[in-house]
Amino acid sequence: MKAICFLTITLSLLLFSCNSKPSLQKYFVDNQDKPGFLAIDVSPSILNVDKTKLTPEQNKALASLEKMNILAYKIDPKNKGQFDVERKKVTEILKDTVSYQPLMKYGSGKDGASISFVGTENKINEFVLYGTKSDNGFAVVRILGKDMNPADALTLVSVLKSSNIDMKQLDALKGLMK
Repeated sequence: MKAICFLTITLSLLLFSCNSKPSLQKYFVDNQDKPGFLAIDVSPSILNVDKTKLTPEQNKALASLEKMNILAYKIDPKNKGQFDVERKKVTEILKDTVSYQPLMKYGSGKDGASISFVGTENKINEFVLYGTKSDNGFAVVRILGKDMNPADALTLVSVLKSSNIDMKQLDALKGLMK
């Protein structure tokens, strides 16, 4: 009897703890090797900055950055239908405002961009940049970090201005931009 009770509780916990809700992380993993998609992981070393020339705030913001994941889908005449399907999937994932809190949106309809975040306002674990253009494709960028905040994001923009970006890490994107 104890074994049956234990088995029932264990199965119940497994079933109820499984989260079948779609996420960007799962979407990235499921699509990174599929035709039409391009996936790149980028480390903060791409910025190639002299940390001795940064302010303490800039060093703190840079230290909070762990990596960036980029997933892009380039449209061509053969995959227009699939492009619409994939774009809708990403849009639906980002509509979950509990998981992905919107910061900004630009454009409307099939062309536009958005910035969202995961976490709380003072402990952001991920910024999500999403852009789509009906004649080019779409890209989703996950900027992963530890305890980032909106001020860190703005500070990272100032770091970008003084960086010497290592373009070799982005070579795979060249084919997408043609």
